[in-house]
Amino acid sequence: MNDQVYLKPNVVIEPLLNRWYCWSHLISPATAAKIVKERNLKIINSYIQAPKAHKAATKNPKLLGGPFMDYPTERKEDVMALKQTTETRQGQLLQLADAISELETMLKKEASGQSLDDLYAKIPTPLRGYVELVYDLNNNPSYNIFESLLYQSEYYDESMQSIALWMTDNDDRPFVLSTPRLDEDHIKHIEIPFANSAIDQLSRMKKEAGSFSEIAKLLDCENDELFKSFFTEEKPPKYEKYTGDHIRMRYFGHACILVETKDISILVDPLISYYGYVSEVDHFSDVDLPDVIDYVLITHNHQDHVMFETLLPLRHKIKNIIIPRGGNGKLQDPSLKLMFQNIGFHNVTELDVMERFSLADCHITGVPFLGEHCDLNIPTKLCFHVKIASFSMLFVADSCNVENEIYKKVHQIIGDTDVIFLGMECEGAPLSWIYGPYLTDKVPKEMDESRRLAGSNSKRGMDLVNTFNPSEVYVYAMGMEPWLKYISSIKYTEASIPIIESNALIKACEANGIISERLFGEKEILYQGQEVSNI
Repeated sequence: MNDQVYLKPNVVIEPLLNRWYCWSHLISPATAAKIVKERNLKIINSYIQAPKAHKAATKNPKLLGGPFMDYPTERKEDVMALKQTTETRQGQLLQLADAISELETMLKKEASGQSLDDLYAKIPTPLRGYVELVYDLNNNPSYNIFESLLYQSEYYDESMQSIALWMTDNDDRPFVLSTPRLDEDHIKHIEIPFANSAIDQLSRMKKEAGSFSEIAKLLDCENDELFKSFFTEEKPPKYEKYTGDHIRMRYFGHACILVETKDISILVDPLISYYGYVSEVDHFSDVDLPDVIDYVLITHNHQDHVMFETLLPLRHKIKNIIIPRGGNGKLQDPSLKLMFQNIGFHNVTELDVMERFSLADCHITGVPFLGEHCDLNIPTKLCFHVKIASFSMLFVADSCNVENEIYKKVHQIIGDTDVIFLGMECEGAPLSWIYGPYLTDKVPKEMDESRRLAGSNSKRGMDLVNTFNPSEVYVYAMGMEPWLKYISSIKYTEASIPIIESNALIKACEANGIISERLFGEKEILYQGQEVSNI
């Protein structure tokens, strides 16, 4: 093999934190502490007690996405070793998790509406200096976390971050959020912080030839045959840049849309599949992305919309990331800005509701994102209105239109839109699925089932359509593609409520002369109206 080589297109660069698949809430120290304590360790302990039961549960389609580790009994000793590592190397995080629970219990017991000044002395030691005690306007006690200070403390430990390199050859990946990555013959683990620029150099080699000896030395993989097998002399397919005078929209699966003119590219909620294997469904992959991505838009902080496995390998080509303004100091709503900055993205712009970001004839406006977060106080979420020349698109993501009067007010400001992309996963996971580790008390089953991570149904979706009067409506963000199963755990049938509801919306749109479709796999939409040059 020559020294100038390419990284094979189907090599996965999988982000891990102490061998667990790393999603956005595992970066911020406070949320990471609670997840490690209340989810990861509990799964480990449960597996150690009953490994056969865990393996059986992973084979049951009804339990897909549950807290079950996908390893046979033979890996019990390895899991026990991971438990030891967790309790030692992440011991400070576990102390922080306990301190958060102790603080909440103390405030419940002792904050009765009087001044909170004397309670600062009772803040558990691991949290001292990192929180402010507050009341809401109904005199309910709470606290604000100074996340930026926690990132500068011993609680943010980059040494726990790593990447796992391996090659995928099909769409069938098991659910990753409940199974840590143990050593396997086909996986190369590299201990490297996410912010390290070597990840950019490695990722760039998927499209540009680079020196194998240089990258091997940089990643301490010299003379490693497995690492060497990830490279090839074969050139990857060349990206064909869009050069037309109009607007091209490409659906990459789930909530990921690429908007292109000949001058600008905008990628919404990146979650990209791999080139280099035969999939059961036709789809665009990472080879279909432009060499430079001008803007990445992130709608909200859930694991299927902030996907490090996609974002880290794209970091070297992303010029700007636009995110919802957040960072309100609440445990359940960690700052996206601090998270991105601490993992090596230094081009982050926060946008508020109805705030506009403009470049020449392209305008990106933040639009209210309602519901979908189990009625928790989480302001870090935005829909995006994108207008290029006279053509406009509204990316509603998973917003649940529980109060259409809000969108009527928005319509008075931004007017009609040409295309709406609307999420309709209207029977989402219960409150505890994501936010369980942060809850002070275990919620009753009825409450848990009532408060869901759910988008709009047909009635709420049509209210939105009738408000913005689009000529085209596309249902997306359904998590249906087979290459998404490892992160979404979704498998629908024709009897599934989201399918029934989205079918009803599509039928209603078509009855009103509106082009409508539920997206799946890939879709290219070309707007051929007014030319959009000189952007």
